[in-house]
Amino acid sequence: MMTKEIQSIIEQEADAVRRIPVTEYYTEAVDLIVKHVHEQGGKLITSGMGKAGQIAMNIATTFSSTGTPAFFLHPSEAQHGDLGIVCPNDVMLLISNSGKTRELLELVQLTRGLVEDMPFIVITSDPKSRLAQEAAVCLPTGAPKEVCALGLTPTTSTTVMTVIGDVLVVGTMKRIGFTNTDYAKRHHGGYLGSKSRRQSRMEQEESCDR
Repeated sequence: MMTKEIQSIIEQEADAVRRIPVTEYYTEAVDLIVKHVHEQGGKLITSGMGKAGQIAMNIATTFSSTGTPAFFLHPSEAQHGDLGIVCPNDVMLLISNSGKTRELLELVQLTRGLVEDMPFIVITSDPKSRLAQEAAVCLPTGAPKEVCALGLTPTTSTTVMTVIGDVLVVGTMKRIGFTNTDYAKRHHGGYLGSKSRRQSRMEQEESCDR
């Protein structure tokens, strides 16, 4: 690849991130997560198929590591018993670029058969899609064009989904007052573990000096 081609791909992805619609629905999504997980003792369940499912899994692990219990539920496995993870007070985050993913639409109906008033947060490129219509809160991606040479492979869309997930994680961390000490309790190994413990000690020393 030529340098100009590489730069063009990077610029297209960066531009797609800048074009993510910023609305008050982000606050509503964080409100739902805080209410159900931190006030009512439920958990965040994320789901998606294919590449979107991998993004949903990553979002779940990032939430868990930052103080908000979260689990990934594969929509197909949900139909074979894994739906049993769903409980009252939970909240679900569903990711589908098209908003038409059959397995997610089926998951919504199956979930409502178990917990009738389950709230859904949906990340999609089509805010008028069937899945979006099922949502308590819909977060549009801005429908970016994929940088894939065929215009098919999830590339730019998954980048945008990841960023939206990061916004929700950071917003929730701020709402719950998540600290370095809290982080250190969840990270015992590796570089991040040692760094968080060091920053936690600094926080505690600063607190004592006040």
